[in-house]
Amino acid sequence: MVVWTSAWLHGAAASDDVLDALQIWGESQEVRAADDELAAQLELPGPQDVPAGPAMLLAALRRAGAAGGELALPVSGDVRGLGGASAFAKQALRRGEAAVLPDVGLGLVPETIAEGILRWSVHSTGELPPAEHLPIGEAEHGMSSAMREAASTLVDLDIAKHRPGVREEIAETVADRPSPPWPQTVPQRPLRILQRASEVEAILWVATDDAPGGALSASATRARTEALKPLFDSVRAARRASVAEMVRVVAESADKH
Repeated sequence: MVVWTSAWLHGAAASDDVLDALQIWGESQEVRAADDELAAQLELPGPQDVPAGPAMLLAALRRAGAAGGELALPVSGDVRGLGGASAFAKQALRRGEAAVLPDVGLGLVPETIAEGILRWSVHSTGELPPAEHLPIGEAEHGMSSAMREAASTLVDLDIAKHRPGVREEIAETVADRPSPPWPQTVPQRPLRILQRASEVEAILWVATDDAPGGALSASATRARTEALKPLFDSVRAARRASVAEMVRVVAESADKH
């Protein structure tokens, strides 16, 4: 949503391309404003109204003067990109992801409400602090370093046990994640980093999923969680940096034309 909407707002993608790209996450997409005041302001359905389609959302963002988006991936203890306490921050934290359009003070939170149906809730974010800039090279290096450190720590703790079929589990987890299309002007480096982040995340989920009969003690589980937390954080940072880089390149490419 962040990359395709930014591309469309800069004239680097057609609206049909945006709508087609979103369908990989839900064949049916619907949109509602989070409150009646915002609904009236954006000319979108309110929380009690029949939802609209995503085309109406794109039109509303254009009318509002949006220029581009940012990705937020909040978790407990790290809610960067959400501002202070708000209905938007609460829903984004519960979902773990949001698209933020800071120049117009709007946030979009996706939620799967039934199989094949994805609903976008549009919130007012209020004034947000400037987004933290993390160079994409630094994010990539951080993820690689965190992975080495986590592996070393788990070995030292003697909880990095051999697990039959682990490679197959990881490959299956990666394969199950949809591979969305991207605008033509998106550079390859952030795409490679996003793919790597998906692979590392798959390793993380397998590492934290205890095999039957192999559950760890409470102290070992805590040690494992502490060892893996920096790696979880680095994956989120790599994703945010990759999306920010794609938005930047798409915008610059469009502006040159």
